[in-house]
Amino acid sequence: MNLIYGIKDKPKFAQMLVFAFQQILAILAATIAVPAIIGNGMSQSAALFGAGVGTIIYQLFTKFNSPVFLGSSFAFIGSMFAAFGGAASAEAGYAGILMGAIFAGLVYVVIAIVIKLVGVQWINKLMPAAVIGPTVAIIGLSLAGNAVGDLSTGKVATADPYVCLICGLITLFSVVLVSVYGKKMSKLIPFIIGILIGYVAAAIFTVIGIVTENPALLVIDFSAFANMSLFAVPDFTFLTAAKGLEAVDATYIATVAVAYVPVAFVVFAEHLADHKNLSTIIGQDLTVKPGLHRTLLGDGVGSMFGAFFGGCPNTTYGESVGCVAITGNASVVTITTTAIMAMAISFFGPFVTFLASIPNCVMGGVCITLYGFIACSGLKMIQKVDLNENRNLFVVAVILICGIGGLSVTFGKVTLTAIACALILGILVNVLLSFKDKK
Repeated sequence: MNLIYGIKDKPKFAQMLVFAFQQILAILAATIAVPAIIGNGMSQSAALFGAGVGTIIYQLFTKFNSPVFLGSSFAFIGSMFAAFGGAASAEAGYAGILMGAIFAGLVYVVIAIVIKLVGVQWINKLMPAAVIGPTVAIIGLSLAGNAVGDLSTGKVATADPYVCLICGLITLFSVVLVSVYGKKMSKLIPFIIGILIGYVAAAIFTVIGIVTENPALLVIDFSAFANMSLFAVPDFTFLTAAKGLEAVDATYIATVAVAYVPVAFVVFAEHLADHKNLSTIIGQDLTVKPGLHRTLLGDGVGSMFGAFFGGCPNTTYGESVGCVAITGNASVVTITTTAIMAMAISFFGPFVTFLASIPNCVMGGVCITLYGFIACSGLKMIQKVDLNENRNLFVVAVILICGIGGLSVTFGKVTLTAIACALILGILVNVLLSFKDKK
């Protein structure tokens, strides 16, 4: 695609701040959702800070050649629950999730070393476009239910689904219209404009609901602003984890390792798919420059340090990739600024509260476009595949059907997601049918 800002381009400072804020909005919902799901007192602002730290470390390892943002990984939610569930106390659970992040990060480091020694050609043969294309498409399509579900949900449980749907559709159409008909700067910030318009619409409904005492119109929960503080230091994970180290024994460490290590191999596949997808968007193969070994090291080490502060292992974000694709802004400076901004705003109460108050329906309207672009990027890869060849046809068919069908497998506390299962089956079919070429 035609990029407005390439990897090495540097937008003007004021514009860069706006672009970075847009990236924050794109990754926010998922990043703070993980600690909210896990509970146990985990801090959403600390997770945001950890995402910023992880992204900066990733950029350092990749020599600022890859426009990727790292955020809280949903793949490790089961592992984090296992760490807390098997802990003697909440503090020990925090120590466990830090150890788990280290185990997962070390998996990436080991794979990176192997790739550095033997190269990436074996990966390209194992996962050609016929495998990577539909897998990327599945990443977007598998999130479709989340986006559509959010469209009818507000921040207040009593909100009428159709009122929320109106707000979500207003956001969606605002993003679409600005992206297509916008001029210059506005075309580069469709998500900011769309979210603000959607937020205003939701606020209007909420104010009317408050005045008329109609709970069905209450889309935004303004009560969160009443108790916020102007400045607050996030509850960093390592502070709580330090109190629980004494309760950690060898059995618990083994439990954590079993919960985290297998999942890390699954997330590696998603790491590869995201970077292949982004490579087609920016017109540069990131597995060659800066190199897959560097992106893996950045992801692994960044995930360790990100979890040290925020508790959540990090991963590459499809929402960020979608934002790059839609806006045509692949500037690494913008991504780095986003990371610094995420760290800064995690201390600023009003800003974190405002971001957290954005209704699900508004984010759902945005995510329809973000997830849709991820799916379309994968389908574009499939265009290069000869589907008249049965070998390719079966590989693509297996991945799409298993992925869309939601095939997942659970072994004890480890769950292979639909994306992972689809990718593994696709690789197996591709390898099985590749013997035909050798005859």
